[in-house]
Amino acid sequence: MTLPEPIVVSSEDWLAARRDLLAKEKELTRLRDEISAARRALPWVEITTEYVFDTPDGPVTLAQLFGEHDQLVVQHFMFGTDWEEGCVSCSFWADSYSGTTEHLAHRDVRFVAISKAPLPKLLAYKQRMGWDFDWFSSANNHFNEDFNVTFPADVRERGEVFYNFAPSQFPSEEAPGVSVFARRDGRIFHTYSAYSRGLDLLNSAYNYIDLTPKGRDEASLEWPMAWLRRRDQY
Repeated sequence: MTLPEPIVVSSEDWLAARRDLLAKEKELTRLRDEISAARRALPWVEITTEYVFDTPDGPVTLAQLFGEHDQLVVQHFMFGTDWEEGCVSCSFWADSYSGTTEHLAHRDVRFVAISKAPLPKLLAYKQRMGWDFDWFSSANNHFNEDFNVTFPADVRERGEVFYNFAPSQFPSEEAPGVSVFARRDGRIFHTYSAYSRGLDLLNSAYNYIDLTPKGRDEASLEWPMAWLRRRDQY
């Protein structure tokens, strides 16, 4: 759409309107702080399955993914077994978190992406896109299925897909998400997961777009992200 028709006012009137909005923004910030505290207070579930992932250094268990850290963030990146490219929207998100892993490491967080595709496909696509995060394959385990981001064909045909914490008629074999794990006294725990619009907060480009007069400007599109391309395909 074109830019919205503006309401043109004096600097004084703009400042008054901006202060009104600032009060709401501060309210939202305080609510986010409350939600973040509630997120940290969620109960944990112990992980006893011995997941083994394919990495450039050979097979690695979930426990070993932590490295020297006690917290692990796993980005569930949509890249199916027989796909030739990673998901375009997951690639959009990856442009936001590539380059942040060193900062996370200094707050006791190991960050990795996990996908169902074979490792050579992941590494080739990573090189093409110029990303720097660690990306490993769950091709030989049920990690993706257990965390509800890969749905086998027979499950989808029966309408038994469980996504975003509820039964769903999901249109794809792969879905996006993020999961958080903690290691305490040698035991591994699942502490948090988010899916669907719960991932919006992790996309810096969308957060910048939300500051502009047009906003996301997606209402007239065939689907919300129909405008999106991988950044080497615009």
